[in-house]
Amino acid sequence: MSSEVMAMLQRQGSRAKAAAAELAALCTDTKNEALNHMADRLEAERDSIVRANAIDLEQGAANGLTSALLERLTLNDGRIAGMAQSLREIAALPDPIGEIVYSSRRPNGLDIYKVRSPIGVIGIIYESRPNVTADAAGLCLKAGNAVILRGGEEALNSNRAISSIIIGAAREKGVPEGAIQLIDSPDRGAVIGLMKMNEYLDLLIPRGGKGLKQVVQANATVPLVMTGMGNCHIYLDEFADFDKAMAITMNAKVQRPSVCNAAETLLVHAAAADRLLPPIAQALAAAGVELRGCERCRALVPSMLEATEEDWDTEYLELIMAVKTVDSLEGAIGHIRRYGTGHSEAIVSEHYGNVQEFLRRIDAAAVYANASTRFTDGGEFGLGAEMGISTQKLHARGPMGLAELTSARYIIYGQGQVR
Repeated sequence: MSSEVMAMLQRQGSRAKAAAAELAALCTDTKNEALNHMADRLEAERDSIVRANAIDLEQGAANGLTSALLERLTLNDGRIAGMAQSLREIAALPDPIGEIVYSSRRPNGLDIYKVRSPIGVIGIIYESRPNVTADAAGLCLKAGNAVILRGGEEALNSNRAISSIIIGAAREKGVPEGAIQLIDSPDRGAVIGLMKMNEYLDLLIPRGGKGLKQVVQANATVPLVMTGMGNCHIYLDEFADFDKAMAITMNAKVQRPSVCNAAETLLVHAAAADRLLPPIAQALAAAGVELRGCERCRALVPSMLEATEEDWDTEYLELIMAVKTVDSLEGAIGHIRRYGTGHSEAIVSEHYGNVQEFLRRIDAAAVYANASTRFTDGGEFGLGAEMGISTQKLHARGPMGLAELTSARYIIYGQGQVR
């Protein structure tokens, strides 16, 4: 990391820390007015955002980005309207700051309250999807946190346009300078530097795939919550209903393959493979999905490519799906335990005992019975907007909404008590 980048990060960290102290005391009305104004400005500046995004898309195509990554990178009128709507939904949510989550009167007369409080300064590293810039900034603002954003190099122009608009709009409504900042440098040393900003950051949220996770694990020294990596499975049990199996598999793989809650592997019980696999494989192939199967699957569907060991461990984020036959529920659970990332897993079955066994033994942030993994989303769960899906177990697990972007502190009222 160059000395210039290090100096930039230190300046941003210092500004963020100062802003966080002011944000903690910012009233709900001011935060909501800022969020709604940010939404209005995004819609008013739609054309400038699309122009900036077009530069990123052109450069991305020239640099060989996959179709899946280009899809994640794309901004259009609908997605910009979605960003604005997300900010308005955040404004409409109850303010978590000051919420009493526990209270007690002690025998000595002390009144003890545990209340939600801002975390402080949050750093966020994310890839491809520039809409995260607005979503993350909005969530952190409502939860009273300052935020330092570092998007992917491939979305730099889009992120510059979005951040400039929302930062200006927030300032116009009384949000302190430094509350929302973008690391406006393609220097990859800035990413490593952000991971080590212990003096300034209270929490780091990396949002990305396996490569980012490995870099974070090797370099981060600040507290972190990892989100976003999903190698999700659909298991079609021996007792799966055909119509449910077809609909759930198709939705989980095809509806939006480039997101972390899309299914990457289909497991089929051997006793149901003849009944389920050929028609489902045909439907997937007709939708453009490339299937990579084990030997027994390829015997039933010869058009499948041969799966390798790497396929079971891959988050494709595109129209590719690994397919494997298992001999038992135990075999499905064992496969998921070995290759799953703890994101979202699903069983399709009409057998109550098998469903309960799967739900009990699969250790993931979201475990489904007879429903698509595509529902793992803060909005779909009725929790509002989210920062991402946490796949770890400390502090937050599953959709990271406003409550997960807060800490807690104790407020104690006394009448002169001493110990």
